[in-house]
Amino acid sequence: MVKKAKIDSEAFGRLYDEYYSKIFGYVLKRTGNLEIAQDVVSETFLKALKNIKKFQWQSFFGKKPLFGAWLYRIASNEIANFFRHKKPAISLGSAPDPVFGKDLFGEIVVAEQKLKDCQDFLLIQKEILGLPEKYQEVLVLRFFEKKQIKEIAEILGKREGTIKSLIHRGLKKLRQKMPPI
Repeated sequence: MVKKAKIDSEAFGRLYDEYYSKIFGYVLKRTGNLEIAQDVVSETFLKALKNIKKFQWQSFFGKKPLFGAWLYRIASNEIANFFRHKKPAISLGSAPDPVFGKDLFGEIVVAEQKLKDCQDFLLIQKEILGLPEKYQEVLVLRFFEKKQIKEIAEILGKREGTIKSLIHRGLKKLRQKMPPI
C-alpha cells in the first residue's frame, strides 16, 4: 500500500485511515491537550504526504523500517517542534470544540473526559510532561502505547539497549518526582 501511496493519493488516504487513530492517541497522550493533538497530527500527516516519495525501505541497525514507525517518528518530531516554537501552557482539562462531524472525534471527547476523571493518570501525565523529552517519548510509547522495546527502537532510530536505558532512567526520574499516592 505504501508503494501505491507514492503515486496515488487515494492509497495514502487508506494509510491515513489505518494509522490516524494510533498516531492521534500517541500525540494526545504526549501533549495532554485535544487541540494541540489535532494540530500536531495534522502536521504529521501533511509532512508524511509531502515526503511519502522519500520513504524508503532502508534499514536501521539491519532491520527494515515500518511505515507506522516512520509516522510515529514524524509525530515525535512534530511534538518537539510544536513545543519548541509555541511553548504553550499545557492544560490537561481543555474544553474541546463540540463541532466535529466525525464519530472519531466524539469518541475522543468521551476518552478525554475519562482521562479527566482519573486523578492518578492526570498526576502521572503531569509528571511525565515535566521530564526531558527523551524520557517522555520512551515512557509514553512503552506504557501508554504498549509498544515493545524493538518497536520503540525502530520508531526513534535508536538501539534497543539505549531504549532500555532511557526507560530505566525515565522511570527513576519519574519515581523521584512523584508524591506518594
